[in-house]
Amino acid sequence: MTQMSGSTVRTTTLGADGPEVGVVGLGCMGMSHAYDPGGRDDETSVSVIRRALDLGVTLIDTADAYGPFTNEELVGRALGGGHRDRAVLATKVGLVLPEGGLGGGAAALARNGRPEHIRAGIDASLRRLGTDHVDLYQLHRVDPEVPIEESWGAMAEAVGAGKARAIGLSEVSVEDIERARTVHPVASVQSELSLWTRDPLAEVLPYCESHGIAFLPFSPLGRGFLAGRFAGAQDLPADDWRSTLPRFQAEALAANQAIVGTVRKVAERHGATPAQVALAWVVAQGRYVVPIPGTKTPKYLVDNAGAAALTLDAADLAELGALPAPTGSRY
Repeated sequence: MTQMSGSTVRTTTLGADGPEVGVVGLGCMGMSHAYDPGGRDDETSVSVIRRALDLGVTLIDTADAYGPFTNEELVGRALGGGHRDRAVLATKVGLVLPEGGLGGGAAALARNGRPEHIRAGIDASLRRLGTDHVDLYQLHRVDPEVPIEESWGAMAEAVGAGKARAIGLSEVSVEDIERARTVHPVASVQSELSLWTRDPLAEVLPYCESHGIAFLPFSPLGRGFLAGRFAGAQDLPADDWRSTLPRFQAEALAANQAIVGTVRKVAERHGATPAQVALAWVVAQGRYVVPIPGTKTPKYLVDNAGAAALTLDAADLAELGALPAPTGSRY
C-alpha cells in the first residue's frame, strides 16, 4: 500500500455538478506558511505539485493569506509551463494576516468579507497564480461584520466575470450555507475533519452530502499527528506554528498517542501506513469528500495518494469510529 506506480488515484467529482478530481487532493499551505518555516524549499515544492498531478491528485488548494501571498505565487510557478490545465485550482479570500504573521496564533487572523476586498482579491490572486481563472474560489471565513449575502454576492460576481468556475465556503454552519445558497449555488465547503476532529459529521457534512455539495477536509491527518510523526513536542520543527496549539502540548501529545496506536493497528492489518488509514477513513465519510492533506515531501505525497487505493471494511470503520475524543482543543 505504501508505494504507487505511474497509475493515478481514483476519482470523484467536486460535488454533484463539479469537475472530476482525484479523491485525495493537495493542500499547499505548509509549503511556505506556518509549518516548519526553516524547511522551506520552493524547488522541491514545485516538483511535489507537479508529481501530484502525475498521480491524479488534481485538486490543488491554496489561499491569499498563506504567506501572505507567497503560497499563491509558488503554486502559480508550479502550474506554469503547461501544467495549469491539469489541475483543479482552488484558492481563498477573506482572511488577513497581521504583519507579525502567525505569531499570535489563529486568533490573530483578521476576517475581511467586504465586497470590495473580495473583488480586489480575486484579481490579485489571478495575477499571482498566473491564470485567467480559478476552478474554485472560497470564502476563507465568514466576516461577522458583513452579512454573508453581501460577501457571497461579490464571490458570485467572480463567477459571472469568468474569473472563477465555482465558489465555496470554509468553516461554516448549515445556516451560513443556506443563507449563501439564496444568492448563488455553494459548490463546496471546506472544514477541518479527521479522526481527531469530527465536528462536521454532526450537521455540516450530512447537509453537504444531501445537497450534492463537495466537502473538502483540511488537516485530515491531524496536522501530521495521525501519521505517527510526533511522539512528543521535541519532534516538531523549530518555530513551527503547531507548537502553539493545545493538542501539541507535551501532556496532550502523550495522551493522544492512544489514537495513533489504533490507527497503526488498522494499518498493519492492511499493509498500509497510518496516514493512508487516516485518509481512507475521511474519504469513506461521503461521496464528495475530498481531503486535502498538505505536504512538501515527495515520499509523503506518494504515501497520501496511496490512500485512494485503500478501502476500509465495516469492522475497520467501527473501530476507528470508536476512538476517543482527543485531549486538547483545536486552537
